[in-house]
Amino acid sequence: MGTMTVALASPEEIAKYEVVIGLEVHVQLGTNTKIFCSCPTSFGAPPNTNVCPVCLGLPGALPVMNRKAVEFGAQTAMAIHCTVNPFSRMARKNYFYPDLPKGYQISQYDQPLAEHGWLDITVQPEGAEPYKKRIGITRLHLEDDAGKNVHEGFKDTDRYSYIDLNRSGTPLSEIVSEPDMRSSDEAVAYLTELKQVIQYIGASTCDMEKGHLRADANVSVRLKGATEFGTRAEVKNLNSFRFLKQAIEYEVARQVAIVESGGKIHQETRLYNTETGETVGMRSKEQAHDYRYFPEPDLVPVRVSDEWQKELRGQLPELPFDRRTRFINDYGLREYDAQVLTLTRDLSDYYELAARSSEDPKATANWVMGDLLGALKAEGKEIADSPIKPEHIGELATLIKKGEISGKLAKEIFPKMFAEGLAPSFIMERDGLKQISDTGAIEKIIDEVLTGNPKQVEQYKSGKTAVIGFLVGQVMKASRGQANPATVNELLKSKLG
Repeated sequence: MGTMTVALASPEEIAKYEVVIGLEVHVQLGTNTKIFCSCPTSFGAPPNTNVCPVCLGLPGALPVMNRKAVEFGAQTAMAIHCTVNPFSRMARKNYFYPDLPKGYQISQYDQPLAEHGWLDITVQPEGAEPYKKRIGITRLHLEDDAGKNVHEGFKDTDRYSYIDLNRSGTPLSEIVSEPDMRSSDEAVAYLTELKQVIQYIGASTCDMEKGHLRADANVSVRLKGATEFGTRAEVKNLNSFRFLKQAIEYEVARQVAIVESGGKIHQETRLYNTETGETVGMRSKEQAHDYRYFPEPDLVPVRVSDEWQKELRGQLPELPFDRRTRFINDYGLREYDAQVLTLTRDLSDYYELAARSSEDPKATANWVMGDLLGALKAEGKEIADSPIKPEHIGELATLIKKGEISGKLAKEIFPKMFAEGLAPSFIMERDGLKQISDTGAIEKIIDEVLTGNPKQVEQYKSGKTAVIGFLVGQVMKASRGQANPATVNELLKSKLG
């Protein structure tokens, strides 16, 4: 569809408008087989090999609902506070597309799996204070995915498109939000929280590079104070947080410029060009009646009984928002630290085990977020592959708190823990890295340092007390960092005084 070329609006013009955003998020559910047949959903198979008469749409082939897809969909709905409907129905959504061999998509229309939910998000705008907001969720429904048009890897893609139907029939849940977001930051925060929740419950890997999580953004603008929504444009298939933010911001600037110049926004579907950073018109936006929805005659309705719902709810883990709140309350963490430590379920499980075995959960959090994640990143490893057991990180923080090792000694011990997978107490004893708190042993070192640095001793006695820092450093150096710094300070002041 043709679009008028416009200059983008200035920040001053944009400031006069309120942005209204709703997201439609497609999640590939983590089943082993497709939603209506037994073909595998594995990624990376040779083109058109994970297919059968059902997902090829051959005449006479009959679909059968994948029970696990319903369970993943229902559990996702529960995790985002939706009501799971005891009765829902699949429907045919009719449209032509080259990678849709049936000529229709099996989706849900007026009787979806779940409705009326919400998700609490924390928004962190650049250069501003973070704030919390609740985003409404209209519905969650199930559907099968289309295939894929391939435009790379062939010499003649300027003339032809190639079709890979391996993805055809993979199970999706589509999660439709209310138009409650008012900035690209809010949209990114919502998608981030949604992704976390889905990964926590194990309903999907949400691997955006493999297309397991894709978002369509419905964007419109209206003058601040206006009550009616403006005409929206839908930007399709955004597969990264960065592209979601950039596409929304470009679309806002484009729409404001059109309105400011007296033009009219067309309801249309647009694509985001990641190379130019622009959205481009794709087709006019269809209405529901264009798809000629009708109940799918080859599938029985989906019934999720109270007993089944209770069973599925009982399998849900603690969700990210609840775990963040508990980490703050139970372990005294800052909100930022709690957010980092709950980014993935594996990471939060690891920290939980470490904190439970530690006398200093806050220091334990710092070791996990800093030294451990840094060392894992340097080796390209995930937290699940950590060579250090969580209880050993907790033990390291406890040894510091008890005064058995200093922070400096801990920094010597940590790399050995990472390389050998051994407990810090074992390494401390084996390598003689225990902190010296015996005053007699420390006094002997102090006497040697004072004898060897008469100039600094004189300076201290003449009133230049800052020189004590140098003397403390010399004692720590002579003790190979093993002397207790507090004891060193106390004894030095006593002797010099």
